[in-house]
Amino acid sequence: MIRILTSAIALVLFATGPAGAEGREPVMKQVEVPHNYYWREMYVPHLTSGPSSLDWTADGKSLVYSMQGRLWRQRIGDETAHQLTTGGGYDYQPDVSADGRRVVFTRYLNDAYEIVIRDLRSGRETKVTDNGAVNLDPRWSPDGKRIAYVTTDETGHFHIAIASAESGAWNSKRWLEERTSDTPRYYYSQIDHELSPSWSPDGKSLTFIANPEIGYGTGALYRQPVDLSAPAEMLINEETAWRARPDWSPDGKRIAYSSFERRQWHQLWITYAEPGGYPLAFSYGEFDIDAARWSPDGKRIAYVSNESGTGEIVIQDMTGGAREKLTIEDKRYAEGMGSLQLRIEDENGDATPARISIIGADGRYYAPDGAMIHADDYYDRAKAPAETTYFHTDGEAFVIAPVGVAKITVWRGFRHEVVEASVAVAKGKTSVETVTPEFLPNADALDGWRSGDVHVHMNYGGIYRMTPEKLAKQADAEDLDLVFNLIVNKEQRIPDIDYFTPEPFNPEGTDATILHAQEYHTSLWGHMGLLGLKDHYLLGDYVAYPKTALHSYFPDNPTVADIAHDQGALVGYVHPFDPPAPEPTSDRKLSHALPVNAVLGKLDYLEIVGFADPLITESVWHKLLNTGLKIPAAGGTDAMTNYSSLRGPLGQNRTLVKAADSESPEQEVAAWLAGLKAGNSIATNGPLVMLTLDGAGPGAELKRSAGATLTFKAALSSIAAVDSLDLIVNGEVAQSIPVSGEGASASFEGEVTIDESAWVTLRAYSKTASPYVLDNYPFATTSPIYVTVGGKPVRSRDAADHFIAWIDKLIGVAEEGSYNTDEERAAVLANLKKARREFEKRR
Repeated sequence: MIRILTSAIALVLFATGPAGAEGREPVMKQVEVPHNYYWREMYVPHLTSGPSSLDWTADGKSLVYSMQGRLWRQRIGDETAHQLTTGGGYDYQPDVSADGRRVVFTRYLNDAYEIVIRDLRSGRETKVTDNGAVNLDPRWSPDGKRIAYVTTDETGHFHIAIASAESGAWNSKRWLEERTSDTPRYYYSQIDHELSPSWSPDGKSLTFIANPEIGYGTGALYRQPVDLSAPAEMLINEETAWRARPDWSPDGKRIAYSSFERRQWHQLWITYAEPGGYPLAFSYGEFDIDAARWSPDGKRIAYVSNESGTGEIVIQDMTGGAREKLTIEDKRYAEGMGSLQLRIEDENGDATPARISIIGADGRYYAPDGAMIHADDYYDRAKAPAETTYFHTDGEAFVIAPVGVAKITVWRGFRHEVVEASVAVAKGKTSVETVTPEFLPNADALDGWRSGDVHVHMNYGGIYRMTPEKLAKQADAEDLDLVFNLIVNKEQRIPDIDYFTPEPFNPEGTDATILHAQEYHTSLWGHMGLLGLKDHYLLGDYVAYPKTALHSYFPDNPTVADIAHDQGALVGYVHPFDPPAPEPTSDRKLSHALPVNAVLGKLDYLEIVGFADPLITESVWHKLLNTGLKIPAAGGTDAMTNYSSLRGPLGQNRTLVKAADSESPEQEVAAWLAGLKAGNSIATNGPLVMLTLDGAGPGAELKRSAGATLTFKAALSSIAAVDSLDLIVNGEVAQSIPVSGEGASASFEGEVTIDESAWVTLRAYSKTASPYVLDNYPFATTSPIYVTVGGKPVRSRDAADHFIAWIDKLIGVAEEGSYNTDEERAAVLANLKKARREFEKRR
């Protein structure tokens, strides 16, 4: 449900309700590289409140940097930043020409990143590219006649191109021919890429990152003559993760770059600029360093650090290592600006945490200084010029914005309405706005239910540095009670492993409870969540990684589940299925072991709502339920909370569990996990649904005689409209329930007759997306209520045969797999064959 506010200073209103956003597509859909949530965050720049990239001016006295999607110039030692760029779009990655007269940068506008040159004296801008692609990392040649950059033009893959000025116009040509590697890769395209070029001081060579025949990471550091008169030479062979961004020293002898070698965080490293060199670390810390640039005299390096959480510029002496932060106390704007003072209140008039999105009169997004700005990963291009961008607040927010009408959207979890307001911003003045989101109709049907996100990654290679305290504050803003931080590997690292403890806790000054848990990252058999480990984190955290010590297909997921269960943990499968649905009779490879864990009793929950398609996942879940299995539904976002561009926010997919109030975090988590395991749960990305049968809720087991009539009560309360609210019996829609409140509310009582053993759920969903639910489409389901008739279990021969054929495919995969010993191979095959026999019994 959405409410539109008209304040005394409001000039215009938004649309009056959530129009369906059919056509929701990925940000930067023109890029044909898999796993876009990695490269989009780690390589492509996004809107941040603090600095994100930089370069020195030619005299070494000032820096030009990107901040808040604009370019700024600031003299070192001064505390005033001067805005350079204006207009639409967002400007990033500045590189100043050697003569100091021009800066080249990339601008995000109209769904593309284009390379632009700005004359620093006149302000005149010239486009270098206009191809609708993603063009990044521009670097001037030392003579100022060429620009090397990375483009996805023509192929959809990241390749270096070189632009040169000819007859007053800039023309580009891709530097290297595209090639495909034979080496198998996880998370990366088989087509090679080149990233982050940097010129040698003499202009004859480039250093860059590339991955020919490299299986893991984004590649090694190379150098090669620009004229291609000699082959590329490898300078460093280590695993990189998009953010190395090498920079050649002015003397030509060294190259600075970012690396997580032998540690969890990117730090400043420097290597010799010839093959055979030995790299050395020049910084040490539990935070990231990125975008390092040498000063013109080679005596200092400036870089962006996330030590404070968001970006700040640090200048480090190369002799002695003294560090100086670039302090920004004042901003001199190049256009008329005013300010907004926002206050979000609860029903009692107290300030309350919330999520806020602000669009300025210029169509750009704005946020407070120091805020962690986040952006959605998909959007509908027919309804918005760019993806939704937002921040979290403790209840008060002060924002500088351009003169005109600012549009504000406020979320406060799923129990409160989404509120929109339009506020006039006057030059040099502060506009004050108070917003009070109201409880949704029928939301009280879920009193006593506590919300949790079973799939969150606190730090996972993003540009921010998240802490448990900041994580809990974001959860409070999302009206989320529990956060399960699934610690997991990213490349060779396991970010957050130092945080692991079996004890849940409430960070001081917050309401949310955090439990550090684990995602077991087995891409072959399917990823699993391990919630409530009582002793230790499971290593090595993944299997079946070719040409590594963890190449073996063992331990399989049933074995991992046994180890986790021995520690008292719950085991669930996470983000299971996207279209097309798994089909064992097709020719497509199938290695996902969900049915194996399920039928062997080694599955405690399933993410029906997660980083996957809920209707597809639900269809598999329904088949499993039709074999007589009892599997609770859960919701987990897979939110990487230190990302600026993420699937999220945390709590976007959540699990509601009926659980009693508790006096400590330990009791709260224990009760919640027990409720989830018992099936007292609801999975949702926005709609709140509630179902009872003869007064019993989700997870209940009822016994009735054939032909029994049961009374059901169904309720819906949603922040966004749904098209369907359905009572489902054994996978079939038994009754469609009418909804009111523009499709966002329902309260209904009816009867259903059960002739044979059954399971019953209530599902709500929309066929189209909503701008108020940052997911594929609004969706929610209860866990089943089980009805046994005549003492007979639920059975379906078709469903059992489906999973028998599925497991036959898994057996074929396992027989051809890689193992350390025959014992490992035998253990995997034994579990698969046992699972097959169990499904045979369920025909």
